[in-house]
Amino acid sequence: MAVFVVLLRGINVGGTKPMKMAALKHLCEQAGFADVRTLLQSGNVVLSARGGSTADIAARLGAAIKAHFGFSVGIIAEAAEDLARIVASNPFTAAAENDPSHLVVMFTDRDPDGDALARLAAEHGGPERIAAGGGAVYIHYPDGIGRSKLTNVELEKKLGVVGTARNWNTVTKLLAMTEAS
Repeated sequence: MAVFVVLLRGINVGGTKPMKMAALKHLCEQAGFADVRTLLQSGNVVLSARGGSTADIAARLGAAIKAHFGFSVGIIAEAAEDLARIVASNPFTAAAENDPSHLVVMFTDRDPDGDALARLAAEHGGPERIAAGGGAVYIHYPDGIGRSKLTNVELEKKLGVVGTARNWNTVTKLLAMTEAS
């Protein structure tokens, strides 16, 4: 069985799309996934599945969530080895070590088109540092995430991607969970 990390987008935020992790875990098991574990309340799941691509895993879970909870959510699934590659490819190693809560990985449905990242960096001009590659966008927010104008919505719009972000601490915990499988 292959191990995957599944990231749900926009649940339990400001009272919208409420979902208890125990219910999500149970739903994943009912959908045929094994070794299901969740992390935090923001829709982070590590699970095992026989066969299927990351798109198949996301579609299968998305259909189960829609049927059970009555709403749709964005889902990004990553194979464990892809998550390991994303972690190893982090261009902001000093931030990962010294400021991990301000380092974010935005998992995306695809790499940004052409020079979208360069255009965004030139237009934005903020203190944030941005890099992309391999289905992820890395953002270091040295002055804090809450004060930044570089939001997920802005990133998606400017980069032409759909994604969901997790801070470095969460990403590395998810990687450790995949390695314990």
